[in-house]
Amino acid sequence: MDVTCATCEGKFKIADDKIPSGRSAWFACPNCRSRIAVKAEPAPARERVPLNEVDTAAYNPADRPFDFIEEEGKTALVCEHQPQLQKSIIDTLDQMEYQITVAENARDALKRMRYHVYDIVIVDEEFDTVTPEANGVLIYLERMTMNTRRSMFVTLVSSRHRTMDNMSALIKSVNLIVNTKNISDLGKILGRGLTEHLAFYRVYREKLKETGRA
Repeated sequence: MDVTCATCEGKFKIADDKIPSGRSAWFACPNCRSRIAVKAEPAPARERVPLNEVDTAAYNPADRPFDFIEEEGKTALVCEHQPQLQKSIIDTLDQMEYQITVAENARDALKRMRYHVYDIVIVDEEFDTVTPEANGVLIYLERMTMNTRRSMFVTLVSSRHRTMDNMSALIKSVNLIVNTKNISDLGKILGRGLTEHLAFYRVYREKLKETGRA
């Protein structure tokens, strides 16, 4: 299927099997990050293909991951190597109906965030790093433009900081901290954090409208 971005007029070729038959999906344009909606026609059942398989004549999936998301779907990126913590995080996000991507390493996480803005990013402070202060994922998030960063809810998994320590979260430039000892309660902690986050930005957006800046 040939797809054209209405904003930058970039043209891409997408494997038909990548799009759910008869359903709407969307992806971020690799050039300008505008949202491109795609709808496939009903088709006979075919052999399933990997999520990131794309026509290699037009696109290199090793460099630019095309993650298709069902329309209105919530997405989450998990940066956690410890098996038990990773399982708890994935199980919690699955119950919250997020579409989950697990990063293999920091480079993989940065590549994915470059081409998709996730609703939630959960990152262990020791993920793919020798020291938490040199965590590549956290550094990337800290340097992200505010317009993009505001649309993401970043949760730091830490063995050093207390759960929901707002001062430490501010210093680390994250929205929420969850101590590893409290990972079993991640669902409740995330729920509260997200509620406060959405309430804050609802007021923020209303103020922008009042001042004519939105």
